[in-house]
Amino acid sequence: DLEPQRSAADVGGWHRADRMGVSCAVLYDSHRQILTDFHENQVAELLRRLQEFDLVIGFNIKRFDYRVLSGYFDWDFDRLPTLDILDSLYHRLGFRLSLDHLARNTLGVKKQADGLQALRWWREGRMDALLQYCRQDVLITRDLFLFGRRRGYLLFAERSGRKVRIPVEW
Repeated sequence: DLEPQRSAADVGGWHRADRMGVSCAVLYDSHRQILTDFHENQVAELLRRLQEFDLVIGFNIKRFDYRVLSGYFDWDFDRLPTLDILDSLYHRLGFRLSLDHLARNTLGVKKQADGLQALRWWREGRMDALLQYCRQDVLITRDLFLFGRRRGYLLFAERSGRKVRIPVEW
């Protein structure tokens, strides 16, 4: 997971995510079972680490994280073996769900903040809060993946409030 320095509004739209910059990123290595923090001056090391993995798992990683990172590198991120949980669910459902929605309904946990709060922390120089938020997103993503792999589904709530299973094959 990564957090940007600038919002879509700051850079002229989501199609310019490559101009958002990286405030921080967090990587979870499932083999070593450790989280590693990265700052903007370490994005080359982050890319090197991503290239070492058999599979990179993220939430909206293809449409967001990789596009933000593309502002630093002339490299084809499609070369990374990637499971994008949001992309996988979108192809099945035809609509997008937030990480917080899936976390609340599948895992019973709530995200501590959102992307706008993360931008405020960046602007205030609150790297401690920003990294804690980013780490939580990584752990939620990990837990959603593991839940889906073990049980073959994730849960979301319809507008009526009824929980529905989304089959997954990971």
